[in-house]
Amino acid sequence: MRILHTSDWHIGRSFHGHATLDALRDVLDALVGQVREHDVDVVIVAGDVFDSATPAAGAYTLLSETLRGIADAGATVVVTSGNHDSAARLGFQAGLLRDGVHVLTDPAAIGTPVTVHDEHGAVHVYGIPFLEPVLMRGEWPGVRSQADVLAHAMDIVRADAATRGGRIVAVAHCFAAGVEPTPHLERDIQQGGLDIVPLSTFTGVDYMALGHIHGRQQLAPNVRYAGAPLHYSFDEGHKPRGSWLVELGADGLGAVEWMPLPVPRALTTLTATLDELLTDERFAGHADDWVRAVYTDALPQRDPMRRLLSRFPFCAEVRHTPPAGQLDVTRTYADRVRSARDDGELVDAFLAHVRDGEGASGREAALVRDLLDERVRAEATA
Repeated sequence: MRILHTSDWHIGRSFHGHATLDALRDVLDALVGQVREHDVDVVIVAGDVFDSATPAAGAYTLLSETLRGIADAGATVVVTSGNHDSAARLGFQAGLLRDGVHVLTDPAAIGTPVTVHDEHGAVHVYGIPFLEPVLMRGEWPGVRSQADVLAHAMDIVRADAATRGGRIVAVAHCFAAGVEPTPHLERDIQQGGLDIVPLSTFTGVDYMALGHIHGRQQLAPNVRYAGAPLHYSFDEGHKPRGSWLVELGADGLGAVEWMPLPVPRALTTLTATLDELLTDERFAGHADDWVRAVYTDALPQRDPMRRLLSRFPFCAEVRHTPPAGQLDVTRTYADRVRSARDDGELVDAFLAHVRDGEGASGREAALVRDLLDERVRAEATA
């Protein structure tokens, strides 16, 4: 049995204000090609199919096209909801979908698997939709956290599986213990209430397909995150995009292979002074990349985004990160003000204070002198 594990499509999400629907369509087309090329039997989408609880019409169209393409390639599809999806909106069309496409969003159906067969017998795929603990307390008394609801859901899975026999695959969308720390794991870990779920929660299955983390990770040989198929932030730019091709043999988990997906446009962070970014030949090869420009001039520069776009048409973010200042921390601002011999030095002390040690430049000092001289002349003729 060959299973392709993917997740976190986030259909409809933007990238720094730029639409990603066309790029995601190309990537998902490549995924459908992999299903066909490798004779995949089951495709699992582990939550966050949409980026929003209220996706636009184009997002529904892309989802329908992709699910149809996977089914036409001969695979059964199992889709679960994540914390970004509206289970009701994702699941409303479940009864209208063609045979072989299963959208699992109902907590009451966790113990009812999608069953597929190969020459070794049955494989039962249990889909666990994203579960809000506060909404589940009425049905499952005592649950207070994601760890609690996932533990209860997995107990349901194991109890049902014990009556069926065969190999067992489960799908969930959560933040599991052991995930490699990153600056931005996912923007709603706390807001979505996704607290840590112990790895021991997932015992008793041949393969656990997880979603929510946007980079691939292996927590155990049979417990993995596939990550998102498209880069949605610069902090993800170094992480490969793809999915896991999982083979189940007669005795359970066999080989697991990473299936890379194309990256429509590379993500690059360039760091230098603004003038170097605009002129240096070492950056010439990044004209077609999504660019995050970090300019290191001591002072903010005028209209940097407009100027950078003339060289990098896909510049999406500009940051100003000046070098560490040379402020004399042994003297307070009050000390510097008291020691100023004239108004020009007073202005210079103020600029050094608010600009992390960067006093007036030669041009700025000349401008200040001109203004002060003009004030003196005006006072003399008053």
